[in-house]
Amino acid sequence: MTERRAIHESIAGAAVLGTLAVVWGIAAQSRVLLFDGAFILLGIVLSALSLMASRAAAESPTTRFPFGKAAVTPLAIAVQGVALLGTLLYAAVDAVAIITAGGSDVAAGTVVAYGLITMTCSYALARWLTHRAPSSELVAAEVAQWRAGALLSLVFAVGAGLALALSSVGDVVRYVDPVLVLVACLVLAPIPLRLLRAAGLELLEAAPPPLVQDTLDAAVAAVRAQFGLDEPFVRSTKLGSRLYVEVDFVVPSGEWDVAGEDRVRRALIGHLEPLGYELWANVELTTDPELAR
Repeated sequence: MTERRAIHESIAGAAVLGTLAVVWGIAAQSRVLLFDGAFILLGIVLSALSLMASRAAAESPTTRFPFGKAAVTPLAIAVQGVALLGTLLYAAVDAVAIITAGGSDVAAGTVVAYGLITMTCSYALARWLTHRAPSSELVAAEVAQWRAGALLSLVFAVGAGLALALSSVGDVVRYVDPVLVLVACLVLAPIPLRLLRAAGLELLEAAPPPLVQDTLDAAVAAVRAQFGLDEPFVRSTKLGSRLYVEVDFVVPSGEWDVAGEDRVRRALIGHLEPLGYELWANVELTTDPELAR
């Protein structure tokens, strides 16, 4: 499966860059490099979680799980968000402690070199994964992490370069390392927050994203025009790769049968299939408005 291959490739890339960062950070006695390495290696654990979620979500429904395990996808994304947020909070507290202790001695030049190398690698991997599985939400979460990593590496390089330029001004270089860690935390903070928000909305069965909602509205309008139906009651939500849709039409008594309801349902599904989701579409024709609400 393309999604799983892409996640495996993301794990391999994280192993290489994470090991490089940790070894380089230990050699240079740089907290910011160690932080980046730990952040990347944590991504391996989270990528493995995504891989398990992908496999679970692809399983067929069973007696115990009659609706399948589609909810495992947003659940895994929520766990990623919590883990990343916790890492950022820990790093920020540690950086503040170093600043209040008077900074630390780090060669700013090595941070510049590291930042440029990892920025190039992270950006290239993000583009590669985007093309490998463009419709996968789990891979999209991986891509978001790699793009954030590329931006973070750029911040490292620019910040350390600026410190080198100001090296003649007092002990500014001593604060480069912890300050860059704080900047990194601020740059990365929106990533786990977005992951938590998106996963929370799906787990709470919120309305699907605007693009999906617009397509659904257009599909319902087309079906209404095709069959001469009144405005229906529509409910929908997205859970991982699955799209739940319920459309209830109130129709006059004696004019419709089950075969007609099936034709309306097939027409609606036909309009929604291009979205690429696993569709659970339910269309009901009823003469009782109370049953449609």
